[in-house]
Amino acid sequence: MSGSQKSDQLKLVRRYRELVGDYESLDKRIDDLIMRHDGGTESMSEADFEAYRELARRRTEVQNEMRILEQQLEIDAGPDDN
Repeated sequence: MSGSQKSDQLKLVRRYRELVGDYESLDKRIDDLIMRHDGGTESMSEADFEAYRELARRRTEVQNEMRILEQQLEIDAGPDDN
């Protein structure tokens, strides 16, 4: 592997780590929001429900980007990945 390839791989790893942090942060915010509403979305106000949906959308986008990087880095992320 050339120095350029190693540098590119390092950039991908750094980006992946950023995404993991972003994912965990979004997941925690979603969990906190749900827990403030008795563990579900049924009792959320319209504003809280919209916030929940936006956080969930962003989390999904981050997760999708993580999966792309996992393929590029040839990472086996876990038993659920095929």
